[in-house]
Amino acid sequence: MAEHDLHEYSRALVTDIQALADAEGGSIPNTFTQHVLEILEEAGVVTDAALAYHSSRGLEIYGYGLPEDGSSLDLYTTDFNLTPSSSKLTKAESDRLFRRLFAFLGKHGAIRPNQEDNTDVHDMCVGVEKALSDVPKIRLFLLSNRVSTTSAPEPMEFEGIPVAYELWDLARLHRHETSGSIGEPIKVAFERPLPCLAAHSDEPNYSVVLAVIPGRQLAELYKEHRTRLLELNVRSFLQVRGGVNKGIRETLLKDPSRFLAYNNGVTATASDVDFETDEAGNPVAIRSMTGLQIVNGGQTTASLHHVLTHDKLDLDGVHVQMKLTIVDPAHLSEIIPRISQYSNTQNKVTLVDFSSNHEFHVAFERASRNLWAPATDGSGQETRWFYERARGQYTDKSAEYETRAAQRKFKLITPSRQRFSKSDLATFVHSWEQLPYWVSRGAQKNFGHFMERIEKSDPIVDAQYCKRAIATALLFQAADRIARTHSAGSHKRLITTYTVARLSLAAEKRIDLDRIWNEQGTTDALGDALDELCPLIMETVISGDRHVSEWAKKVDCWDEVYRIPWTLPDSLAAELTAEPFEIASPESTESDEAEAAVEDIPSEEWQALADWAREGRVLRSVDRQLADRVAQRLSQGRGVTGAQAKQATEVYEEALRQGFHPVPAALDH
Repeated sequence: MAEHDLHEYSRALVTDIQALADAEGGSIPNTFTQHVLEILEEAGVVTDAALAYHSSRGLEIYGYGLPEDGSSLDLYTTDFNLTPSSSKLTKAESDRLFRRLFAFLGKHGAIRPNQEDNTDVHDMCVGVEKALSDVPKIRLFLLSNRVSTTSAPEPMEFEGIPVAYELWDLARLHRHETSGSIGEPIKVAFERPLPCLAAHSDEPNYSVVLAVIPGRQLAELYKEHRTRLLELNVRSFLQVRGGVNKGIRETLLKDPSRFLAYNNGVTATASDVDFETDEAGNPVAIRSMTGLQIVNGGQTTASLHHVLTHDKLDLDGVHVQMKLTIVDPAHLSEIIPRISQYSNTQNKVTLVDFSSNHEFHVAFERASRNLWAPATDGSGQETRWFYERARGQYTDKSAEYETRAAQRKFKLITPSRQRFSKSDLATFVHSWEQLPYWVSRGAQKNFGHFMERIEKSDPIVDAQYCKRAIATALLFQAADRIARTHSAGSHKRLITTYTVARLSLAAEKRIDLDRIWNEQGTTDALGDALDELCPLIMETVISGDRHVSEWAKKVDCWDEVYRIPWTLPDSLAAELTAEPFEIASPESTESDEAEAAVEDIPSEEWQALADWAREGRVLRSVDRQLADRVAQRLSQGRGVTGAQAKQATEVYEEALRQGFHPVPAALDH
């Protein structure tokens, strides 16, 4: 690693964190913590991470993570230095920070009674207490922007639960950010080498071997690495829907010895393999592998893990067939997506190519690079938005300019605040598309669902598409700033996505995204509407005894937010466009049926329903208003699309249950 590159990365990181903290009004250590956790969440290293700072005698913690699958309890602490190159993180310092973090495990019960309900720290204490009753392992993370002189401490235990330490210092963050890959390669060593059969190949860039791997070993690999085992270095993901296949589980529980016969096994890749060879130099067994990835067989792998950890089956005697392709690292992006595309299993694992080389991302990058954002600050200087199709592209691009003056010019034209990643794009678009519960489930899950929708909708990615997608980013950022002024705290991102989604619903997606792009910001009327709506969202999302982060992931949370009796202010209603803006709405049979059902009912009948409900004080105010809007749109010859159509059919059915009798058209005439 070049010392110059590391120094430049360090300097840029401090500058970015300071600017972000200033813009968001947060503390610099908290901002750094959030920044790193977002990187690690996108990489699949952590999931469901939340900030919650608490410090007392002998104790300091910055946040926690409770993965939805219950695989671990994660706790985070931070070391941030404004002049990181002036000193290194010593062993004594890192040990002290880890000790202060570890202390929270023993003291959380005493901290909780002194915290108000619905505060970040209260939620953290409740979540940790619940997790400690059955969590299989604890992970303690130290995040630092200094270079460490030591490695993480050796594993230990807390009340019989294994505790592992993760140290993410400046050097490790730099490697991750500039590698363009998900993370460091997974390395596997076999105590007993796996016998294998090599296939002859004249192809210089790859070779294939067949092997049989013990089921327990595959399950433990998944337990240790989780989604990283299913996530290719070139950003190609294997989507495992549901995780556990009933047929696979039944075979493991009832006929484990027949698993090899019944199951098609897994398809895997590695960048390097250490073989045992025979006298002729032919591979006969695998000692170790570097860069292991499961390309196909995700449900098999996840099901083995589930049976091992939840059903407590030791998996002795269970073996899994493995086709292993050793791929030259220089040809990963070319060969692995094709392996993903052409591989198939009897278990019908849903394969979604999340590769940086996926045609959607390539097209979005190409189109966005040709866009110039209008100058709106009076300087006349147009700027660019930078889409990071692969991690580290922005840093790499900046490094191409050798002089400090050239780098300053690049950052003036392409400011870091206008850099956004694939997972950011999914967040912005899904908020607009009224899917805040998906956004709340974390970067990985949300991005996976975004790509499923992209596969179904197959949008035309041109300059207009990119401008409107970036406009949703500007809308999200405006809502985010307003959520901060309302003291949303560590729940700010949840409040922001729900605020944007509820606004999109009320406006029927008719907020003028083209105007937002042209003005590179939101209008006063739009800002006032967000400011009015945000507190109402907070009352619903942050309420009662619920664990906020868990509640926000549920469709029920969106149902409650949808029912908030709020309508657009007149000033914003006057700015709406005639037709909605659809960014990534897939074709849906269910939506099509709902739209057809709504349009089959005459506009007069929808108006009669609204009047009946209003006169009899039946239905909710928001439902009566929806019936009014549907009647108006149909009378103007405009359709009702997407989620609104589905909601309208539900309102109609509820009205029938409560006694509404539509007048037959002939009698009415």
